[in-house]
Amino acid sequence: MPPDSPPAAGWLNRTVVGAGLTSFLADVGYEMATAVLPAFVRLLGLPPELVGLVVGAIDGLADLLASAFKLGVGWYSDTIGRRKAFVVTGYALTGTAFALCAFAVGWPLVMLAKALAWVGKGIRGPLRNAILADAVDPRHRGKAFGFHRAGDTLGAILGPLLGAAVLVGLPAHWFASADEPYRLVFLLTLVPGIGSAVVFATLIRERRFTPKPGLRLGASVRALPASFRRYLVGVGLFGLGDFSHTLLILAATVLLVPGHGEQAAAAWAMTLYAWKNAVGAAAAFPAGWLGDRLGHRPVLAGGYAVGVLTAAGFAGLFVTGTTSLGWLGVLFALAGVYLAAEEALEPAMAADLVPDPATRGTAFGVLAGVNGVGDFVASVGVGALFAAGPEVGFGAAAVLMAAGAGWVAVMKPGEPRA
Repeated sequence: MPPDSPPAAGWLNRTVVGAGLTSFLADVGYEMATAVLPAFVRLLGLPPELVGLVVGAIDGLADLLASAFKLGVGWYSDTIGRRKAFVVTGYALTGTAFALCAFAVGWPLVMLAKALAWVGKGIRGPLRNAILADAVDPRHRGKAFGFHRAGDTLGAILGPLLGAAVLVGLPAHWFASADEPYRLVFLLTLVPGIGSAVVFATLIRERRFTPKPGLRLGASVRALPASFRRYLVGVGLFGLGDFSHTLLILAATVLLVPGHGEQAAAAWAMTLYAWKNAVGAAAAFPAGWLGDRLGHRPVLAGGYAVGVLTAAGFAGLFVTGTTSLGWLGVLFALAGVYLAAEEALEPAMAADLVPDPATRGTAFGVLAGVNGVGDFVASVGVGALFAAGPEVGFGAAAVLMAAGAGWVAVMKPGEPRA
């Protein structure tokens, strides 16, 4: 079989379905933990002006570590011709790490847990994308990645809702202190987290390729097409403003606490986060389909533009002092739309620009590495600027995201026509 020939089955095959189910379970676990993390950090005794910086640093460091592993593991998988075992290991690590937060008495253990979880994401992310890209005909990659993203995001809807249900649904007298419901949520993440690793191990069929045992990392990166490297400039510019959405949960909590109280504000923020994920799930497949029809680049640029509106909108809420749940709902929905387009079309476009399946592990690793560095800078920077005012952080993010959207919109890196 030629390296990039279409698989025998249609695009909605066992690998695509298995990857979607795996990501659904994984997201139930770690999005449940992500949703409660900002409110939990607020209960650890930090000065209010430092909460944004600590939350941003936790997410930023985790993203930076993940990016390093994504690049290294992607290259190594190309040298040995195998990927599946690494992906299973990554899902298992992500699925168990957040349970450490149940025993945290300060933010350092929370940072360690998030770092370990994101190392697991770093190990599995680019290799899972490479397996998925190999499993479908190039004409249908947008739909396959969109389907995977939809399954991923459906889990991200259920996870925060389960976390919110624990916070507000269980009797208060069951717990000796305000932080104990959050600790229970972290322990519950073990069930779907371990399940995700089991499902990937049993359902996914890896398409083998010829290993390149003499391939060196530097040479492998330099051998990637020039069009792909130009594409990474736009991805990197946008990523410098693309902060962790944990900061959106923190922003909503800060806005809602005066009118609703700490516990109810946290539950509302988690519900809004689940709403964002629901919109993202609904938008993921249409974004991929539209990219296959019109071209991945212009649709991705449009998704980036929605990201600019999201960041600018949150800045506007803080400038005007708006605490409306309606406006928060609109902005969280926009965040779901742009993230769906980003995650469905960035890897699809990367696969277009790197036609050799034997080097896609490295390519997806480099793409993830660029995103990881951008996420680190954006999360730490926006979180630190919360001390000067959240509107300053979100405004700076909007400017950087606009630069990335503009780059992708005006350049034509040579991707195949739709």
